[in-house]
Amino acid sequence: MRCVNRFTRVPDRPVPPLPAAVDALVPVADLFMLVMISRPATGSLRRTWVTPATLYLSVAMLVLGLALAVRLLGGGTAARIGGALLVLLAAGGGAVAAVGLAQRRSA
Repeated sequence: MRCVNRFTRVPDRPVPPLPAAVDALVPVADLFMLVMISRPATGSLRRTWVTPATLYLSVAMLVLGLALAVRLLGGGTAARIGGALLVLLAAGGGAVAAVGLAQRRSA
């Protein structure tokens, strides 16, 4: 019996074309993947499926990053800088999540 990892399993078919609104987010998602040292072999999520694990982690980054950023932005200077950084990371995670969800809807 072959073991299949449900967190890394992606469809065998090519990535479907993305809607225009989501396609505009691909450069942000690609930059986020590069910063997270998780760049796909093809270089872009336009040609690579977002794995379920990446999708889950991206949604978690979006939700938790924004929640923490709201708390930090009300603090002192150092906290505001950390909060602003978290907003940027949450935006990147949100872009990856949007691409991953759109891939699954378009498939």
